[in-house]
Order: sequence, then structure tokens, then C-alpha cells
Amino acid sequence: MKKATFEVAGLALWLFVFTRVHDMLGKDAAAAYAHARTVQTVERALHLDVERAANRWLTEHPILIQPAVYLYRTYYVVVLGVLVWGYLRRSAVYPQVRRTLVAMTALVLPVYWLYPLAPPRLALAGVVDIVWGQSTMTIHDGQNTFSAMPSMHVGWSLWSAYAVWVALRSSHPKAALAAWIFPLLMIGVVFTTANHYVLDVIGSIVLVSCAVGVATLVGRILDRVRRNRGGVGRRD
Repeated sequence: MKKATFEVAGLALWLFVFTRVHDMLGKDAAAAYAHARTVQTVERALHLDVERAANRWLTEHPILIQPAVYLYRTYYVVVLGVLVWGYLRRSAVYPQVRRTLVAMTALVLPVYWLYPLAPPRLALAGVVDIVWGQSTMTIHDGQNTFSAMPSMHVGWSLWSAYAVWVALRSSHPKAALAAWIFPLLMIGVVFTTANHYVLDVIGSIVLVSCAVGVATLVGRILDRVRRNRGGVGRRD
């Protein structure tokens, strides 16, 4: 019980700090819109500028708007569910996925500080701000408007899929592969609701990959420290 309490308290504190710091970053509107113009230029050059077409497609299929908005707003339920499931049922891999989560949230903050970015819904002409159009809140109600690069909606969903994949790839490979449907759906949602650019999603993939690498390295260092301590204890 003490271990579980410490785990919950530690993660809650970390996520609270992450949220507070995140909300303080990326407030430079001029820089955010300048970066948006740069991203749009790069995407046009690479023929990746699909955001306007994706947004138009969703507006032409209104039956899908509510499911898209629901997924965009409630993704954290899946994240928390995976975290609890990993702790309770997959203790062997839980430390790795928890370290990955912490690394991901730590690595993204400097990016938000250095590269505020206005999302397509604010910076791209002709798109419909679907999620906020369905909301009674203003864009400033508890939201960091210019933290679009990378997309943490995609980042969290990638982390969730990674956690399930690591836990089930040996025992239930089909279920492990099915977990990747979640980030694929989220990628479709952030494009069609005009909340992120293609480059934001690429940034999310890079972010999670780096977080996995950092978590793996930390795990190896901790294992080495434990082995060394065990060896010292036996010699004594």
C-alpha cells in the first residue's frame, strides 16, 4: 500500500508540475505566428500541407465531428487507464513505461519554450476551429494556445500504444499491434480538427522515440548500479 501511495503521489506531483510549467510556456504570439508561417512554407515545399483538406473533409462529414471532438477531449482517460493497468497487471515492464512517460514530458517542455507555434486552427486561413467551436470555453481557458509543436495529444496516444505493445508483444502480439490504432485515430483527429500540422506529428514521433531511448538508458544505468551494489554486498 505504501509503495502504491508513493507511486501515485510521485506521478501526480510530476504531472502537476508539468502542467503548471507547460501553461507558462509559449506565450509569445508574434513568434508563434512567425513559426506557423515557417512550418506552412516547409510543408508546402514538401507537399505535406494536408491540414486544410483534412479539415474540410471533416466539416463535410458532420456525423464524425462529435466522435472526433470527444476523442480529442477525453484522450487522458485512455492514458490514465493504461498507466493504472501497467502498474497493477504488468509490473515487469511498468518501470520502463513510467520512465518513458516522465522523459517525454520533461523533453517536450524546452521545445515549447523555444518554439511556440500557432496551430492551423488559428494560423491557417479557411479552416474551421472544430473542437473550440463545440466548446463554451474560450481559447485561453486553461490552455496553452501556442504549444502545437510537437502534438502532445499524439504524444500521449503514442505513449499509450507503446506501453501496451511493450507489455503484450510476447504474450498477445495481435492485441499489442491493435494498440497502435489509438495513435492513428488521434493523428486523424488532430489533422481534421485543425489542431496540428503534419510536422507537429512528426515531432511527436521523434519526441516519444527519444523518450524511449532515455528511459532505456536510465533503466540500464539503474540495473548496473543494482548489480554493483549486490556484488559489494556479497563480497562483504
